Amino acid sequence: MEFPECKSTHVHKKGHKKGKQNYLCVNGGRQFIDCYEAQKGYVKEVKQPCLSMYVNGMGFRAIERVTGVHNTTIMALVKQVGELLPDYYTPETIPEVGELDELETFVKSKKIKFGCGRQ
Repeated sequence: MEFPECKSTHVHKKGHKKGKQNYLCVNGGRQFIDCYEAQKGYVKEVKQPCLSMYVNGMGFRAIERVTGVHNTTIMALVKQVGELLPDYYTPETIPEVGELDELETFVKSKKIKFGCGRQ
């Protein structure tokens, strides 16, 4: 048995952790287990439907109820994919007309509505 980082063979057994033998590198003083899992996290076949549901308007908790994947895991996945997107969008044509349906805001204690309808 050798420590993966420093390749030292001077190691001692140090109990069990989650059912696996735990070792201690005497030279470096670090603990390790003999075999680590090759893949951590969810496979692509689980991640892709979660992202599709999010893009189509489902909330994090609703996706959790459907897929069984924890909502904080889905949030981290969305954040990870979002970091791959470019910082800005440069459209080929700039639209001439924009539409604003309704906007509400508070100024001090008064509610002010902008847009269509009564004020």
